[in-house]
Amino acid sequence: MGGLSQSDRAWGDLPPLAKHGQIPRSIYDLTYSDLEDRLVANGVRPLHAKSLWRALYQRLETEIVQHSDILPPLRRWLDKHLNTDLTLDTPAVTECIGSADGYTKKLLLRLADHQEIETVIMGYPGRFTACISTQAGCAMGCVFCATGQMGFVRNLRAGEMVAQVLHAQRQLRSQGESGLRNVVLMGMGEPLANYDAVIQALRIISNTRGTNIGTARITISTVGVVPGIIRLAEEGQPYNLAVSLHATTDAERSALVPVNHRWPLAALIGACRTYSATTGRRVFFGWTLIEDQNDSRDHARRLAELIRGLDAHVNLIQLNPTRDFDGRSSGLNAAVAFRTVLQEAGFACTIRQRRGIDVAAGCGQLRSAQTVSR
Repeated sequence: MGGLSQSDRAWGDLPPLAKHGQIPRSIYDLTYSDLEDRLVANGVRPLHAKSLWRALYQRLETEIVQHSDILPPLRRWLDKHLNTDLTLDTPAVTECIGSADGYTKKLLLRLADHQEIETVIMGYPGRFTACISTQAGCAMGCVFCATGQMGFVRNLRAGEMVAQVLHAQRQLRSQGESGLRNVVLMGMGEPLANYDAVIQALRIISNTRGTNIGTARITISTVGVVPGIIRLAEEGQPYNLAVSLHATTDAERSALVPVNHRWPLAALIGACRTYSATTGRRVFFGWTLIEDQNDSRDHARRLAELIRGLDAHVNLIQLNPTRDFDGRSSGLNAAVAFRTVLQEAGFACTIRQRRGIDVAAGCGQLRSAQTVSR
């Protein structure tokens, strides 16, 4: 890949509150070292960070000041700083709906400025995954995605992403489950257009003293923000990368994914090759199967040629219905035939299980403006 332009390098640095006034910073925005620094700056020994971190991320408490292991110096610091320069903002769960499949729950969360986002908890045998949002709305405009159809409102802060994971943990704990195994940033928004806050959130989520979700079990999904992919590679970020592809020509992809006009396929695949070569990690490609548009054996052969030489895994996703896109989902036979072509070309390929479609919790269906009913 050649050097990035100045405008490309600015991607991911959009103002975090694009349409709203500033919200006080949350404790959940702070990494462990940030918290230690705050305490030390206020004359509190850094060892107190451990008990506060444990209360927040292991016991999942939202009322922490009076807990027995909060010693007087830390209690005084909390009394002084909570609700002044720091908050303990925990978004309200305004709706929680379970899918008929018995494995999926969707949470509608209301943020401090009354914006709403959706978080999905998906259960599989022996493990649970949280699909979290990184923005309220999305500016990418993918035509088959409900979030893209609603448009962009603002970026989420790191703490608002962390709070989604903690809500999922509380929900699972209330069901008697051990907790999350995986986190995927595949909810509302484009993670790499909110790069700094995303990486901050993932450092907190993966911290071994707290939630302790391993970096190998965290996946960042992007529709193709090339500067963000390159930055992940240059910084050696230890998270998995998933790229939503959906087409093998610029004309076809631009019709589905408008950001392709800015970073066409040559730039995107080049960035993926740079990422793989630099990090030594596999790239996961998402391909939404739309009947008679991108689901033929010929499309599969063109895809195999496009990513030839890459360490790649292709996830096939049968199109999920959304209000403003009239395309039809490919049938299982077409999905199996597509997978067979890719496997014969030497690529790992999985047909993703469809989860939560009846409650609009599937891939591409999240939209805060929609009505969620029990």
